[in-house]
Order: sequence, then structure tokens, then C-alpha cells
Amino acid sequence: MLSCLPLNPDLTAHTTVSLTAICWALPFLPFLQPEIGWGGGSRSRPGARVLTPASRGRRREALPGPQHRPAQSRTAVYAMRVLLPLLRTGWGWRARAPAAARLPPGTSTGPGPHRAMALYRTEERGQPYTPDYRLFFKNVAGDYISPFHDIPLRVDSTEENGIPTKRARNDEYETLFNMVVEVPRWTNAKMEIATKEPLNPIKQDTKDGKLRYVANVFPHKGYIWNYGALPQTWEDPCRKDNSTDCCGDNDPIDVCEIGSKVLSCGEVIRVKILGILALIDQGETDWKIIAINVNDPEASKFHDIDDVKKYKPGYLEATLNWLRFYKVPEGKPENQFAFNGEFKNKAFALEVIKSTHECWKALLMKKCDGGAINCTNVQVCDSPFHCTQEEARSIVELVSSSLNKESNEEDTEQVWHFLGK
Repeated sequence: MLSCLPLNPDLTAHTTVSLTAICWALPFLPFLQPEIGWGGGSRSRPGARVLTPASRGRRREALPGPQHRPAQSRTAVYAMRVLLPLLRTGWGWRARAPAAARLPPGTSTGPGPHRAMALYRTEERGQPYTPDYRLFFKNVAGDYISPFHDIPLRVDSTEENGIPTKRARNDEYETLFNMVVEVPRWTNAKMEIATKEPLNPIKQDTKDGKLRYVANVFPHKGYIWNYGALPQTWEDPCRKDNSTDCCGDNDPIDVCEIGSKVLSCGEVIRVKILGILALIDQGETDWKIIAINVNDPEASKFHDIDDVKKYKPGYLEATLNWLRFYKVPEGKPENQFAFNGEFKNKAFALEVIKSTHECWKALLMKKCDGGAINCTNVQVCDSPFHCTQEEARSIVELVSSSLNKESNEEDTEQVWHFLGK
């Protein structure tokens, strides 16, 4: 028997409707009106005879009762009773996913931003604001991973949480990237991916045995953006950049996320790339990507660096000043910039990201000298640095798990530095 797909997969996954029954039902449609509510009411066509309750009763008596109808007729009545309510609701013949599941990631069906299930979570080891503190990453299956090497650079446009999705109808979705948040906005602790440790957890940077905190340079408190990095990128310290004439700083490429929400250390978010700034730090190129969280309420306004100037006036100037002076309170000189401090546009930024991703691939495949960079990974299967999940778990278990959240206050002096210029 030839059967149709379920009309509504959420209603039933097993109901099938006989095409034969539908064919039998068609000749009976004029007679089934009183029984299944076909049309009815005051929506009769112009000039048609309107049935009164009495005439409906006489017509009902003239029709054979259910017990006297042929089996095919009873099947048709049953089929139409099932089908007509479904057809009235607009369900078609093709089984489709709910509307929300068919939208690309980051698209909302309502007024608020789309909230996808978190694909990554973190596990704290040690006491925050101590040299032993580490923040390890896990994937949705609960397996330990490296945020540097195992989180993909690009957002997958064909699948989200294992569910295939349609591509967006414009090219903007093709420029969405994952960002690992290291430092939440307005905080001072200099948290960073530990590039030289296995599985690369986030830790607080130290210098001369002391924990590092960024100074408050008036009028700014701590970092003025959510600060982090793009995974699977690497600024090669042995490769001179053609546009800056300086080598890389041996780190993943940095991101300044300018959205309205204060994020958390260890969050993995999807960002739209808007532009880039070339900081020269002690003779090394230290690129700073300007991006916005795709789930930010204002993200739809931002497409390129000029939109930051338009909708957040003064933010780029503040960014330039912050990066220029933030090391001066430590007794260091002002930082310098390539291109006279000009922010380059989105297209330029995408080329830099592409270049640093190629450097990372060479690093993971052992095609260049990574020095002290630790390339241990769980998901890049063809990499010579690949390890099993059991090996990854043993790495984490070697780190102290003692955690006392009652006394983890940020130990940083609340001093403001006023720099005359």
C-alpha cells in the first residue's frame, strides 16, 4: 500500500494515510459536510441554497447511517475526519522541521537574540587569583579539549548541535568565527590561554612570580571590551608580516569584543569580524581584531569598521588610547602601531585571520618550529600531537582540584593612573 509521510512529525511519527482512502473520500465530499464540517456556516457560495437545521435533519435522514454504508465509504469518512483539521491548519504533505530549527545559527524567531545550547563548558582547578588556578575546557560530550587547538576557528554553517541547518542567504554568515573569552570587560586580572601547557587551559599570567593585573588608566577601569582570542590561529614569531614588517608575537590572534554584554571567562561565543588594528609590541606584531558577539542586541547594525564609528562613536579612539598607554604604569614606553594607528576594514582583517590560521595548521602538523608551544590536542586526528581522551583526562587530573569560592576575591589594587598628554 502506497503511503504518505506524516503530516506533522510532532503529532505522530507512525500514522500513515492510505491514498486509496483519500481517493474513495473525494466522491463523498458533498455528502460529508454535515458530518465533518466541510465548509459549513455562513460561508456558502453566492446563490447556493442555505440549509436550515430542519432541512439538515431531513438530509441526514436521507443519507444511509454509518452502519449501512459500504466499508469504503466508512474508510473515506474516517480519512477525511483526520485529514481536514490538519489541512485547515496549513500543514503540507512534506514533513519539515519546526521553523526555529530551519533558521541559521544566531537567527531569532522572536524579538530577543537566539540562544543556542552551549557547545563547550569549563572546569575550574585550583583557587582563582592564584598561580595554580586553571580553567579547562570540555566539549558537549564532556570530553576534555584544548581551547587553542580543538575549538574550530569558523562557525560551522551546515550543522549546529548536530542538527543540519540552512545557510544564510548572504555572505555574512560565512564570516562568523568562534571566540574564546579570556578577560571579561571591566576586570583587571590578565587571564590568557596557556599556550605552553598541555590542553592549554586558561590561567592568570605571571611576571617575576607575581600575578599580573592590567592598570586602571583614567578614565578606564580594567579592560574596556571582552577580550579573548580566535582559536586555531597563531602569529608565527619566525615569520615576518608583509604589512607590518615585524614578526608575530607567538600567540593566538587577539579579539576585542565590543558588544553590550559583560561576558565570562571561558565563554565561547560566535562573533562577526568588523576590522583590525596592528599593535607593535616591543618589535612584534600583535594584531587586535575588532568584533561583536552575534547574539548582541545591536549586532545586526554592524557589518564593517565604519559601523563602529557610526554607532559607537569614540570607541575606536578609546581603544587606540587604551592599547597605547596600558603598559606605561609598569614603567614601559608607549606602544606603537602600524599604519599610523589606522583601523583596517573587515576584508583586511579576514586576510590576516586566514594567514594566522595557515600558520596554526603548519604548527599542528609539525611543519614549522613551534618552540615551547604545546600542541597537544584531542580532535585534530591527523596531527602528530593528537592524544586520546584517556590521556587528556590524566593531564587534567594532575592539576590540583582544590577550590574555595568563598574567598576568591580579585586581589588587585584599585589605583587610578592619570597620564598627561
